Amino acid sequence: MSAEPLVHRIAEIERKTLETQVRVKLDLDGVGRARFDTGVPFLEHMLDQIARHGLIDLEVQAEGDLQIDAHHTVEDVGITLGQALAAALGDKAGIRRYGHAYVPLDEALSRVVVDLSGRPMLTYEVPYTRALIGGFDVDLLREFFQGLVNHAAMTLQIDNLRGINAHHQAETLFKAFGRALRMAVEPDPRMAGVMPSTKGSL
Repeated sequence: MSAEPLVHRIAEIERKTLETQVRVKLDLDGVGRARFDTGVPFLEHMLDQIARHGLIDLEVQAEGDLQIDAHHTVEDVGITLGQALAAALGDKAGIRRYGHAYVPLDEALSRVVVDLSGRPMLTYEVPYTRALIGGFDVDLLREFFQGLVNHAAMTLQIDNLRGINAHHQAETLFKAFGRALRMAVEPDPRMAGVMPSTKGSL
């Protein structure tokens, strides 16, 4: 028995503040196509991992106050992506809801577990071995995921289990997140449109 594809799993969200202007468009049933223009190359490299490993078609455009630093841009991209995920998922009937992945990259290994629970909660245990990757502040990756979690209303547990190279540590997080999200949003053929919760809603 194969799962019927869920319809209307496309969303486009624009967010404008005095600090940033962000547009995110995604298709949860895509093939991993990606297009980015944020002014933050390392962020774009990480977003590409979500798209490719999550099989999500993803477009992100952002203009932010990069003359200060990348903080507002990275955080607001996370917020807007979370809003787009929530919009694309709708009431979440018929999906698997939970997803998990372990991803290695050379010496680094990370584990990500997702619950599309309707309850925002982030656990983020990542002991980076250095503070900067190129010129990118690794603290901003937590801000990205916190913004995403708050606005997608998901429970997200992220653990870097080992790693020496900070770039490898970060990349395993995003690859694992993409794969865990892909699992969580998949139609479950045994649920047949049923809400994956005893409460009747998520």
